[in-house]
Amino acid sequence: MNFERNPDHEAIREGVRRICADFPDTYWADKDENHEFPWEFYRAMAEGGWVGICIPEEYGGGGQGITEATIVLEEVARSGAGMNGCSAIHLSIFGMNPVVKYGSEEQKRKYLPAVADGTLHVAFGVTEPDAGTDTTSITTRARLAEDGSHYVVRGRKVWTTKAPYCDRVLLLTRTTPREEVKRRTEGMTLLFAELQKPEVTITPIPKAGRNAVVSCEVVYDDHRVEVGDRIGDEGLGFTYILDGLNPERVMVAAEALGCGYAALAKATTYAKERVVFGRPIGQNQGIAFPLAEAYNRLKAAELVLRQATWMIDNDFPSTQIGEAANIAKWLCADAGFQAADQAMQTLGGMGYAKEYHVERYWREARLMRIAPISQEMILNFVSEHVLGLPRSY
Repeated sequence: MNFERNPDHEAIREGVRRICADFPDTYWADKDENHEFPWEFYRAMAEGGWVGICIPEEYGGGGQGITEATIVLEEVARSGAGMNGCSAIHLSIFGMNPVVKYGSEEQKRKYLPAVADGTLHVAFGVTEPDAGTDTTSITTRARLAEDGSHYVVRGRKVWTTKAPYCDRVLLLTRTTPREEVKRRTEGMTLLFAELQKPEVTITPIPKAGRNAVVSCEVVYDDHRVEVGDRIGDEGLGFTYILDGLNPERVMVAAEALGCGYAALAKATTYAKERVVFGRPIGQNQGIAFPLAEAYNRLKAAELVLRQATWMIDNDFPSTQIGEAANIAKWLCADAGFQAADQAMQTLGGMGYAKEYHVERYWREARLMRIAPISQEMILNFVSEHVLGLPRSY
């Protein structure tokens, strides 16, 4: 792993910071309060080339790796945009990875340039209400028509981000019922389906935070998807989405890290300026030490994240990547929320007030301990696949 100073990475950070400087905390608070998608920010990031940073250059993208993508997202979150800013763009950044790896040449040339320049919005349709993290238990069914020209999709997904604004969705379906396959990971097919159709019903889910970017229940009622919009081979969809899930884990880890740093910056500034009993509260070890500890935790988690992204970019074996990506997500989500929670404690009652924006960071940092995979499921993964303990679920 190379720890040398990388001027390209510093240039990425500086470029993203310049764009984010035009979108202060008040912008994000307003978008969150009014449940409005941050189109101005999205367009600025797309015009800057950051949305297509991971898409190969031959298809109009930046041709960069996951490391560079996580740097972009960390800086976005760190600017005060938090999860609202990151969620506006990260599906376009990582979501097309299965298409890049397994899509046909025709699909790549048709769709990737439009994703790279920000004109084609993409959603990810995997999670279902009765399956949750147990992806192999999904029941959304795609039946091939008798003439073999298209699939007919029926089922329900939840937590589909940006669904009302997206043209297409990477939709994981079952083409063979689970009881008819030898292994539970078999029989699933990945479709790149149109989303804004009469047979598709999209319903926003009210939630505690990250309200500038909507999450939805999406119902597919005999939705027609052309065979030409199938990604790769029928029945191998679960394998394909793994190439999106591990990058997703490290990208969310970077977002958690950024939220933690943003909250910590607010708290340290407040601790220097807030005077009680004739002295800045940051002079008291009861305030200073927990903030220093939060910083230490963020820096340690950041190192593990950098290892994970380096392994992904250097094509390490999938088992090693899975371990590194999951641990990075666990550590960054934990450190990010701990920093946000300590920021709330440092500001006291003012931390609970919207004026200082810490409560927004706190709400958004808490999400990363749940999504896209819970901390407990990561511990399940490590205990079984790393430590070799008996499967508990």
